Amino acid sequence: MLWTATVGALVLLILLIVFIAQNQHTVPLHYFAFDGQVSLGLALFIAAVIGGVLVAIAGAARIIQLRLQARFEQHRRAR
Repeated sequence: MLWTATVGALVLLILLIVFIAQNQHTVPLHYFAFDGQVSLGLALFIAAVIGGVLVAIAGAARIIQLRLQARFEQHRRAR
């Protein structure tokens, strides 16, 4: 199982490297005080990573919320 996950991750990494290598066109980027030129592949990669981090934060917050609710219900039933 571990080797399957490792091989899958390596395949995704190779596909990511190919994607970034094929999208080297520079595009203008304007974000708050930052103005500059960035390669398209890098800009899309950064956007995907930031999106993934935001989803992970939202998921972690929901898990914490559910655990607290379950703990509260368990203490309430014990009384």
